[in-house]
Amino acid sequence: MSATQQEFKPTLSLLDATMIVAGSMIGSGIFIVSADITRNVGSAGWLLFVWLITGFMTLTAALSYGELSAMFPKAGGQYVYLKEAFNKLAGFLYGWSFFTVIQTATIAAVGVAFSKFTGYFIPALDIKDENILFQLGIFKLYPAQLVSIAVIALLTYINTRGIQGGKIIQTIFTITKLVSLFGLIVFGLLLAAKADVWNANWENAWQMSKIQEGGMIAGIAGSAVLGAIAASMTGSIFSSDAWNNVTFIAGEIKNPKRNIGLSLFLGTLIVTIIYIAANIMYISVLPLNGGEQSIAFAKQDRVAVAAANEIFGSIGMYVIAVMIMISTFGCINGLVLSGARVYYTMAQDGLFFKQAGTLNENAVPQWALWAQCVWASLLCLSGQYGDLLDMISFVVVLFYVLTIIGIFVLRAKRPDIERPYKAFAYPVLPIIYIILGLTFCFFLIIMKPVYAGIGLGIVVLGIPVYYIAVANQKKTV
Repeated sequence: MSATQQEFKPTLSLLDATMIVAGSMIGSGIFIVSADITRNVGSAGWLLFVWLITGFMTLTAALSYGELSAMFPKAGGQYVYLKEAFNKLAGFLYGWSFFTVIQTATIAAVGVAFSKFTGYFIPALDIKDENILFQLGIFKLYPAQLVSIAVIALLTYINTRGIQGGKIIQTIFTITKLVSLFGLIVFGLLLAAKADVWNANWENAWQMSKIQEGGMIAGIAGSAVLGAIAASMTGSIFSSDAWNNVTFIAGEIKNPKRNIGLSLFLGTLIVTIIYIAANIMYISVLPLNGGEQSIAFAKQDRVAVAAANEIFGSIGMYVIAVMIMISTFGCINGLVLSGARVYYTMAQDGLFFKQAGTLNENAVPQWALWAQCVWASLLCLSGQYGDLLDMISFVVVLFYVLTIIGIFVLRAKRPDIERPYKAFAYPVLPIIYIILGLTFCFFLIIMKPVYAGIGLGIVVLGIPVYYIAVANQKKTV
């Protein structure tokens, strides 16, 4: 059978799909980003509020996406939903942004996080000037970047061999990291929680302030409160993103009309509970402010390492390093596995490289997988993965909002299409998400205009690329 005659094989169960949701969400963020959130909001109450509002938005979006996934249970996910609700241009702009920054930059960032924490065991992988392999101007090449690329390439290769290998890795690593995170939370609350630390952290729980270098505190009031929340949420949204990856592989899930929506709900609920519980543990174990054993100023923002040192003593950092290596490895696998299906569907519509629209003898989009690998590897080399956080968060939420607006559009435009599942609490929850998402994007542009602006620029740049692709498609017809 030729590659072009191959079709996706529905082999993934509800458990597999749920593990893809949870495994793609949990990378390195929950171990790190609470430091930056704390510096931006300055109190225990607001720290938890940022995680709660992010969890609420994630669950709301996941419950809303259930309707779309049941209507269009095929590969491509969000790209398909936007195309069906609006037009091919809207779908392409998502696919373009997905390839250029959303998926590939996330793969790169998580890949570098894997290498950084491997550096606890192999010091040569620390990103320090003494470990530079090559430098040309501002470009610096570190061994950690090469290890990141090697991990991405390895997981790409495994996924070209068929869905089974990727599925097994995803399930094993996701269950392992869920159990590990749960264990860390329980040990933290049982062995290291301190009443005096907890009470001190909650003394001024709702007094928002910015914690500056040296521990100086500057009060925040008025409209600046919303700006501080938006700036803080870039980390929590990045940590909670990629939950929608399961929709990209709909063609490989058994009973997709039921199982995609259910896996979205179960996966996001599990991760949201764990994230909030982890931050309660941090607040129980570490002071908000005051040196490297605090949440705000943990060394290199590694809050989980600081907490683990309190729980397990000197071996704590190694415990967390292993946990993050497991977590990021599984996360990369989920991102690699699912992302290529979007490029495949775009290619089928004539909006991506033609070769990406074929499946190999193992019924997977091999060319698309390797194209994703190459671009993610280049982003690893760029050294700009840290700066991409604001950009990714802005673009991701912008398209989530647009997709949920698509539910309203499709209800009006295609009322007769079968809807085995309908968006929960429609229209109230979807409207709340749209308001919260647009508010986040608005204040992020105000607070962090450079990277949010670059993110918007990447989306807009896709418009001429789309018309070039359409023109080329007409020439070949």
